[in-house]
Amino acid sequence: MPIRVLDHATVAALIDPLAIIDSQRAVFAAYARGEVALAPRGLLPGPDGSTAFAYAARAGERAGAVAKFGSVNPANVAAGRPAISATILAQDPTTGRLAAILDGEAVTTARTAAASAVAAQLLAAPGPGRVAVLGAGVQARAHLRALAAVGLLGEAVVIGRSAGSADALVTELGPELGVPLAAGTLSQVGDAAIVVCATTSTEPVLDAGDVASGALVISVGSFAPHAAELTPALLDRAGLVVVDDIATAREQAGCLVRAGAAGVRPRLHALGELLNDPPGRDPERIVVYNSVGLGFQDAAAVAPILAAAAEQDAGRLIELG
Repeated sequence: MPIRVLDHATVAALIDPLAIIDSQRAVFAAYARGEVALAPRGLLPGPDGSTAFAYAARAGERAGAVAKFGSVNPANVAAGRPAISATILAQDPTTGRLAAILDGEAVTTARTAAASAVAAQLLAAPGPGRVAVLGAGVQARAHLRALAAVGLLGEAVVIGRSAGSADALVTELGPELGVPLAAGTLSQVGDAAIVVCATTSTEPVLDAGDVASGALVISVGSFAPHAAELTPALLDRAGLVVVDDIATAREQAGCLVRAGAAGVRPRLHALGELLNDPPGRDPERIVVYNSVGLGFQDAAAVAPILAAAAEQDAGRLIELG
C-alpha cells in the first residue's frame, strides 16, 4: 500500500484555517459525548527544559488511528530553529496499515490555534476586540490569524521576549491582518478582551492584577508540569477555568499543578462539555482556557488535510514493503 508523505511546506499549503477550526469544534464536542478514542498522553522530560511527547487517538469509531511523536525544545529558539518538532502517522481506517506520514509542526500549530479560536468564540465577548499576545513566535502568529478568522481580532498588542521579536511579528502580520497591530509591554494587557499566552516559559508570565474583569485568558504554553504561564493568584481570581481534558490538565498543565501546590484548586470545566451545553456569559468574570494539547486534535485536523492531499495528489507516495 503506498504511503503519502507530506512535508512541512505541503501541509501548510493544504491547510484551510476554517476547516481546521471546524474540525476542532466538532472533535471536542464529540469527545465530550464519548465518541472519540484517546490514549494516555505521554511526556518524557529531557535536557535543557525539553520535553518529548507521544499522542494517539481516533477521532471517531470508523476513523483511522493517528499518532504523533515529537519534542518541545525551548533552546532551539535562540539558534533560530522551531521550538516544536513532530511527525504524524495516520493509519488506513479499514486495513490499519500506515496511510500517511505528515510533518507534525504545521499540524500542531494550526490545530492548537484553531482550538483556541473555538474556545474564544464560546467564552470571549462577541465581536472584534483588543487582543494582547504574550510571545512572538509561531503560536503567537497562528493565534492572531485564527482569532482574525473567527472575527474576534479588532486590534492587538504583542509582548515578546525582546522588542525585536515583537517588532518582527508586527511588521510581518500587520499588512496581512489589516487591523492595528503594535509591539508593547505587559502594562498594556489590562485593557485586552482576550489575552493569549503563547510562550515556552517555565515561570508565570501573567498575574491576577494584569488582567481586566471580563477578559478571556488563553494559555497554550502550560502544556507540561514544569511549564507554568499563569500564577495561582490568576487562577484563583478566574470565575471559570476551562481545559481541553480535566484529568490530563490536573496532572500535566503546569499552571494548575503549581496552583494545586499553593492550595488553589479551581473547579475545571472541559471545553467539549461547554460546547455541548454553553455557559451563560458574565461580563465581569475572568475566564481561563488552558490547553495542554491532545491527540484527538491532531486526528481531527489531519482528516481535512489528507482529503485535500488526495484531491490534489499532493506530496509523494512511497512504499515501505
